[in-house]
Amino acid sequence: MTTEILINATSYEVRLALVEDGNLSEFHMQRPTEKGLMGNIYKGKVVRVLPGMQAAFVDIGLDRTGFLYVDDICLAAPDSSDYNPCITDCAITHVRTQGLRIEDLLHEGQDILVQVSKDPIGTKGARLTCHITLPCRNLVFIPQTEHIGISRKIEDEDIRDKLKQLIQEIRPQGTGFIVRTVAEHATREELEADMEFLMLLWDDIVDRAENSESRSLIHRDLDITLRSIRDFFTTDVDSLIIDDPVAHEKIVGHVKTFAPQLLDKISLYQESTPLFEAYNIEVEISRAIEKKVWLRSGGYIIIESTEALSVIDVNTGRYVGKSDLNDTIFKTNMEAAVEIAYQLRLRNIGGIIIIDFIDMENDSHREQLYTTFKEAVKKDKSRNNILKLSEFGLVQMTRKRISENLHQLMCEPCHYCGGEGMIKSRRTICYDIFRKITRNAKKHKGGNVTLQVHPRIANLLNNEEELTKINVEKEIGKRIIVAPSKELHIEKYEIIWQR
Repeated sequence: MTTEILINATSYEVRLALVEDGNLSEFHMQRPTEKGLMGNIYKGKVVRVLPGMQAAFVDIGLDRTGFLYVDDICLAAPDSSDYNPCITDCAITHVRTQGLRIEDLLHEGQDILVQVSKDPIGTKGARLTCHITLPCRNLVFIPQTEHIGISRKIEDEDIRDKLKQLIQEIRPQGTGFIVRTVAEHATREELEADMEFLMLLWDDIVDRAENSESRSLIHRDLDITLRSIRDFFTTDVDSLIIDDPVAHEKIVGHVKTFAPQLLDKISLYQESTPLFEAYNIEVEISRAIEKKVWLRSGGYIIIESTEALSVIDVNTGRYVGKSDLNDTIFKTNMEAAVEIAYQLRLRNIGGIIIIDFIDMENDSHREQLYTTFKEAVKKDKSRNNILKLSEFGLVQMTRKRISENLHQLMCEPCHYCGGEGMIKSRRTICYDIFRKITRNAKKHKGGNVTLQVHPRIANLLNNEEELTKINVEKEIGKRIIVAPSKELHIEKYEIIWQR
């Protein structure tokens, strides 16, 4: 499998495409006006403690307060010699198992060091945690813990044991680290270099926190360009292509420091055809925000997201099979399972997901479908949990959500319907008008009443509903004059009574 990272960088937007075998697998973007917060560290102030929810709201200097759950709190013991109320000690975890409640740990007005673990989504503020982590190329540093972790994607037990022993030997006492997947074959020197960098970074963060006012940014995570090097650019990647000379120079400098063996895989794109057009990425992005996704067989899936959950519906569409209905349904479901796994990753859909496959009576087919879907999502880095098909043919699953999905990033609610997706029918609006006129007619003495309405409503009133309008005129004893106005929203109207 060939894997490429394509980066289109401009002053107003940076877009990153992860391409596997010529297909867009992941898409990420960052705009200076809409920078993500995840990974940033703030010195916040507790503004409200909610015992009933075992959570607190923390002001970190943004428009909306962040949300801190009790399980994400860990504070240094007040009687320790190095106690500082704004510095976390993640050695004290699982606070609820110790019988501690949110009101025992926090109080209003308290300063606390927190990290954004989930970007604000919709109307919700950022999710915060005191369990601060600092990622680097090979390691993730967890300050003030004794924990040593190895990426679950490193499956060889001998390598896992070797890495764990190596970290145990070189780490300073009282520090914790997680070995990332990319460090599977890292040398001792590479791990020591990462370790030294991360501990110096943490010392700087602690110093800034102690000398900064509350509600201030202490540490900003890397921008999307350098994050691509840290999180995606591994030895499995065949090439990284970027179209901006300044960003290219920045990436080269970063790679020289942290992964010099990958330098020859970086190239600057200088062709006249835009990078994303040359690789057909623009078309793929446009398709990735559409509700309907066609399958090669002629079937299709519909993807719809709400604030509570996302729903995916599978349909046979134009695919009619050859002779057997059960076989047609099975083939459609199997193709849809692979496509759905791909779309979840591409669109970054998280939270609760319900998939409505076409009903199958054959237990063997149901089991094969579940196995195929489980296998298809293995490529996804985000943690997921999938339940077996229910009696109704539904698959219920969760996928870790840490940021807005692609649709939320690139789209906004319709200015006309307010994001509802539906508006009142024209006939419903006409009858609302008739009821209002009938109810208020006796309050006005004039012989005419003028209706200022949207042209589409005016057309219905003067044609299909003309007889109804005449009957209302007889009932109220007044003439109804319809005045179209393009300035009005279709659901809005104005009733003007003659004096």
